[in-house]
Amino acid sequence: MGQRPVVGQRRSNIEIIADMLRVGENGAGKTEIMYSANMSYSQIQKYLDYLVNQGFVNKVNIDNTMVAYQVTESGFKLLKTIDSLMQMLGPVNSQT
Repeated sequence: MGQRPVVGQRRSNIEIIADMLRVGENGAGKTEIMYSANMSYSQIQKYLDYLVNQGFVNKVNIDNTMVAYQVTESGFKLLKTIDSLMQMLGPVNSQT
């Protein structure tokens, strides 16, 4: 499992992407990803566009009104790499 930042500490882009990929592992709608990954609407738009354009997530039309986002094989590899990197780095304790 990914490590959560300390309260009041901002997540990095990599942590946000990892959170989104975790939510989308089994397919998820935009709203589900937004709430589960604790993101604003503008953030979800920016990150989903990036992940889809890079081939880490597929946009899947369920019917005329529903769209889901599904993590691709390369998205799973990215998530595994991020998790490994975060584990190798260990917790970051910053004293401010």
